[in-house]
Amino acid sequence: MKEFKITLNDSGQRIDKFLQKAMPELPKSMMYRLIRKKDIKINGKRCENSSKIVAGDIVRIYVKDEVSAAKQHDMSFLNANTELSMIYEDDNIIIVFKPVGLDSHSNGERNPDTLINRIKLYLYRKGEYVPDNENTFSPALCSRLDRNTSGLVTAAKNSASLRELNEGVRSGCIHKIYRCIVIGKPERAEDILTAYHFKDEGRNMVRISSEPKEGFKQIRTGYKLLAENSGLSLLEIRLYTGRTHQIRAHLAHIGIPILGDGKYGNIAVNKRLGIFRQQLCAYELEFDFPENSPLRYLYEIHPRSPENLFDNLTFSH
Repeated sequence: MKEFKITLNDSGQRIDKFLQKAMPELPKSMMYRLIRKKDIKINGKRCENSSKIVAGDIVRIYVKDEVSAAKQHDMSFLNANTELSMIYEDDNIIIVFKPVGLDSHSNGERNPDTLINRIKLYLYRKGEYVPDNENTFSPALCSRLDRNTSGLVTAAKNSASLRELNEGVRSGCIHKIYRCIVIGKPERAEDILTAYHFKDEGRNMVRISSEPKEGFKQIRTGYKLLAENSGLSLLEIRLYTGRTHQIRAHLAHIGIPILGDGKYGNIAVNKRLGIFRQQLCAYELEFDFPENSPLRYLYEIHPRSPENLFDNLTFSH
């Protein structure tokens, strides 16, 4: 028999979703069979697959010891770098500045030094994240940036905030504003571009079409010209959709690739200027949660990235 005491970070989940995370070694088919046979109980009573758990509940699973192993916490974050550029923090969320060259998450490699691991280590040292006290939750990013893109990333410190942040991303309550340097100048000083996006999984690249095509999804990218100098332009970018490599591929598609971009950019110009890191930064965040959201207070907060974003390249209007 295995027993779990439900914490605040577990609360609100369906029992089947909770068990999939708390006992990943338990086959899903067996879990559903145990529920049908009343061998999984909440507070001593039978439950359904969709039964919700709340803080303080006791969940018991009557199963053989060899299949009742609980999830083992990944403690690799203890080996992460302690360097963390803090932008904003409260009891629910943390916003940090991710530098170029740091992965947001592990990409299947054994290197423990990722952005989320640095955040876990920071919270662990503060005593705000204690893995042994958690059945299913660990601090998590609500979005990520490519390894070679710098900028603001938000992480949740508890499960309720993570749900709100993820819903905010889906519903458009969180607005991400980027700045970038492009080669050339856009036709208009300000515009919202519409195109169609296809991700080639095998090559880890995307293709952009001006017209709808089968398998392509619509994207919308807004921009504003901030400054220009010597054939380069500084743009502010606002995303209205969030597809893989959207900014880089979309701007390249209209003939103004991001400076330093080795995948979608102008290699000859990059070499001539000696810029080999894509000049793209997630510069600012705006939060617009509805009145009834527990994160509504973030409406007054507009975190911004450090000003020295682009290797000391300067622009004049």
